[in-house]
Amino acid sequence: MNRKGFTLVETVMALSLAGFLVYGGSVSFRQLIPKYRLQTGVWKVQSALSQARFKAAWQGRAHRVRFEGSLCLLEACDEASGAWRLSRAVRLEGVEVTANNSPTFHPEGTVSDLATISLSNSRGAYKITVAISGRVKATKVA
Repeated sequence: MNRKGFTLVETVMALSLAGFLVYGGSVSFRQLIPKYRLQTGVWKVQSALSQARFKAAWQGRAHRVRFEGSLCLLEACDEASGAWRLSRAVRLEGVEVTANNSPTFHPEGTVSDLATISLSNSRGAYKITVAISGRVKATKVA
């Protein structure tokens, strides 16, 4: 008997096995999404804080980072009017953010309104602290 190709039963079995492998992989991948959203959120907040510090020193005027719901807002002080103007808004997806203050960076590199920012979701929590010297530090909460 000289066969060329596969039977219908062999093809169905191979496709069903491949389907089960893909399904198993997607379930594992979906469980990793909250972990990466938390890490991305921490990175975005640290980036906004560092950018505010840099802009304050570079432009010679105060900048602050404010949190509103799932938004991280970078604002610059308009010295003429004394009002805060939005420079950049970053959406923090998949994390819950709480902050006890809105740190304000000054041209000298220092910060007033010291802040502790907490980010959390189902995969853990991080605490970001802003020291009076302007240093930003993120630590994983056990």
